[in-house]
Amino acid sequence: MKKIKIQNSDKEYTVGKIVCVGRNYVEHAKELGNEVTEKPLIFLKPSSVLIFSGDKIIYPSFSTEMHHEVELVVLIGKKTKNVNLFEAEAAISGYGVGLDMTLRDIQNQLKKKGHPWTIAKCFDTSAVISDFMLKENYMLTLSEEISLSVNGVIKQKDQLSKMIFNPAQLVEYISSIMTLEEGDLVFTGTPAGVSKVNREDKLNAEITGIAKLECDVV
Repeated sequence: MKKIKIQNSDKEYTVGKIVCVGRNYVEHAKELGNEVTEKPLIFLKPSSVLIFSGDKIIYPSFSTEMHHEVELVVLIGKKTKNVNLFEAEAAISGYGVGLDMTLRDIQNQLKKKGHPWTIAKCFDTSAVISDFMLKENYMLTLSEEISLSVNGVIKQKDQLSKMIFNPAQLVEYISSIMTLEEGDLVFTGTPAGVSKVNREDKLNAEITGIAKLECDVV
């Protein structure tokens, strides 16, 4: 089982399910030619695909177009079902930065056929996370900047305030569909600027004041 590392703490969380949110930034939806949805668009990743800062992202042999997607990741601290916004906020235990690696060529093929995105999103090493900052040690304002660079060149950079649905709204909505449990992760969506990565690329992601991660593509 994968364990989440907490900054400046011996506390550990065992990762449960990974709930991901798509199209949560208007400009990202537009850059891929997608409509902005009225409700959060959600999908799942298994915890087995998870790796950590410093690990290697393995480029699958069956794809030629893997994209980076940098995201604020929310750690759920307790069992949560059918909660209101206040309760949803209280269920959030911490924050980190993550990468939702996506096989865009495979995703586009699946979308054209009306099939699920599973193959494009759930390959091994497709979710990368940093250490987490506990909420008790940091008050999220959404003025924080999220960014990702490839080989030192900034590709994605925006403020968390540009999210259509904020973290508490996402937890409220997800909890109306499925129970969230301690150790579950919510990837909250990516800003504009996603692009193809290649083998030997070096990725660096950061949310100011919260966390950083780095990893190589092999």
